[in-house]
Amino acid sequence: MEDELIDSASLSLTRKSQLPGTGFFYPDSLDEDRTEERVAEAVDGAEAVVVADTDADGLGCVALIREMYDAALEWATFEADVSDRVDRWTRDVPADESESRGDGADDEPPRSTVALVGAGPYSLDEALENVAAHAPEGIDLYVCDLCPDDYRWIADELDAASDLAASVAWYDHHQWDDETMDAVREAGVDLVVGESDEECSTDVTLRSLDYDFDEQWVELAAVTRDHDLWQKEDPRSDDLADYAYWVGPEEYVAVVGTFGVDLPEIVEQYIELRRVEKQELIEAAVSRAELKQIGPWTVGVTYGRCSQNEVAEALREQGADAAVVVKPAGSASIRGSETFERAHDVAGQVNGGGHPRAAGCKPDIYDDMLDYAHHWTTQGATTKRVILRAFERVADEVAADGDNAAADDDATDGDNAAADGDADESE
Repeated sequence: MEDELIDSASLSLTRKSQLPGTGFFYPDSLDEDRTEERVAEAVDGAEAVVVADTDADGLGCVALIREMYDAALEWATFEADVSDRVDRWTRDVPADESESRGDGADDEPPRSTVALVGAGPYSLDEALENVAAHAPEGIDLYVCDLCPDDYRWIADELDAASDLAASVAWYDHHQWDDETMDAVREAGVDLVVGESDEECSTDVTLRSLDYDFDEQWVELAAVTRDHDLWQKEDPRSDDLADYAYWVGPEEYVAVVGTFGVDLPEIVEQYIELRRVEKQELIEAAVSRAELKQIGPWTVGVTYGRCSQNEVAEALREQGADAAVVVKPAGSASIRGSETFERAHDVAGQVNGGGHPRAAGCKPDIYDDMLDYAHHWTTQGATTKRVILRAFERVADEVAADGDNAAADDDATDGDNAAADGDADESE
């Protein structure tokens, strides 16, 4: 197959919006082998390893830990690459995602003695397994901004990594159930879970590390929280979130570790150039959206490669209590609001999880490439249907809970009336 067929940089915006990025078309086996090689290189000789989500929140945790260990990478290492990308985008010759994010097979990223191992909820077991297989004995291990959907998925891998490490700390702010928290702590992990509607994981890491961070880091946590909790009070938080999404994690960690939230001019220029296409992709997704009434909620549902938070905000402005953004890769983002705080309940019904107002999932409905072809050509019709049915089930549960509460209230009123009658008779 010709590279041009999967190179997003060569696609029109309409097609780019409807198809997954280049990385999607790499076989898992190839990707897993490459990932293991990179982890082995990153952890070689490390004194500490951080397994973290590679969004701005997870990477903020990495920057804090590197600061504590005096192991930050120099900004100069990345400055020329950023300038080159600015030049390309200025000339309307955008790089493919793999080039922007430093994911190319021939990349040799700089190394810190605090190694970064990127992971997501569904690859956490693999990340821990690779750390256990390749990291030096006696490392300090940190896990940041990640919550296992089921402890059993990571039990063996966490045990192996814990046996290797001198210490294991886990900092997060997602929704954890008591059983999972107890299991992780019983494995010897120092687990700190913050309130998901008050703190981001960078906040949790900042207050948990035994180190006197200066004001730059307090500000980084606050601005990261502004976007991660969708408070939207500081415009700089969008810069951090976009930059973390568009570039390689090592670059992001180096930049915020050096400059904090006041990004250098060349980085700001790059962000502004990228935002032109970002806004076009948002508009394409919003134009495809439909509003559905499910139980007491209006749910906006759409499809496309886009920034889901901005799309969700646009759908809320159209009257949606909740928004579903189905992605070309098969996953979906579910966003809530003040009138819908059950996003994690819906996601939990379809192989996912998250927060009350922000969750993600990937329904287990893709058996072969024909299923994906149908997904792309129908703009996620089956995935939309599966997730909307999950909304219906949650709506039924809410209605049943309301009926039960009403029945309990009626019973209580009856008991009170009987008690009043007994009192009258005794008098």
